[in-house]
Amino acid sequence: MPDSGSTRRYHRTMRPVEPVTPRAPRELRHTLFRQEWRDLVFLHWPADPFQVAGLLPPGTVPDLHNGRAYVGLVFFRMRDLSFGGAPAIPYFGSFDEVNVRLYSRDAMGRRGVVFRSLECDRLVPVLAADASFRLPYRWSRIHSRWFDNRLLYRTSRRGASNAEARVWLEVDSAPMAADPVEEFLTNRWGLHGHAFGRSYYLPNTHPEWSFRRCSLLGWDDSLIAAAGLDQPQEAPFSVLYAPGVPVRFGTPVSLPST
Repeated sequence: MPDSGSTRRYHRTMRPVEPVTPRAPRELRHTLFRQEWRDLVFLHWPADPFQVAGLLPPGTVPDLHNGRAYVGLVFFRMRDLSFGGAPAIPYFGSFDEVNVRLYSRDAMGRRGVVFRSLECDRLVPVLAADASFRLPYRWSRIHSRWFDNRLLYRTSRRGASNAEARVWLEVDSAPMAADPVEEFLTNRWGLHGHAFGRSYYLPNTHPEWSFRRCSLLGWDDSLIAAAGLDQPQEAPFSVLYAPGVPVRFGTPVSLPST
């Protein structure tokens, strides 16, 4: 891990790291917004922890599992986005998304994810997320479709960039259990970001994951390299499919200055 003054101050003030749990370790005080995640596909590869450290917001460090860092490529359908207790937003509140994410923790011991890019096929949510949380959303073309028990996702970023990704999956109806590394990567109860000169933690909560057996039929990706990481050359070591969960997000909390 790079030895910077910021990192040394982080370690002097850090609290014990929260455990990896199948449900959120704390209740939300308030619900900022709600949404549903459906037909999730998680692909994961090992990542260079030095690269990861240089891509995280101030006040966070890579969250390692047995000394290893990871990068995730996640495909899913976002549905029924709403704020507080209001009804779901029609049209603009439902879209497909593909994100590149890293794994982080802060000095309070909270584990989270850091999004390096989020592909979205609706322009208005892209503009809103950038204005409010400075999340790196990109307006993209995303196609998703079921063919019997086979699921296809395909995305390509609009504009001059040729960043794109594709996954082709066969899904079984039988349940499957995640292994310890997969639990570490998917049981995440917040995100770390940086906006308006401050780093923040945005908590979330949802029911326990339910995964199904699946087989990877094909994949292609250039989003990870576009996000500043080495492009994976091998197939992902972990492939997971989940039918979906309802999700609630709380209000953001500023991280201590480092």
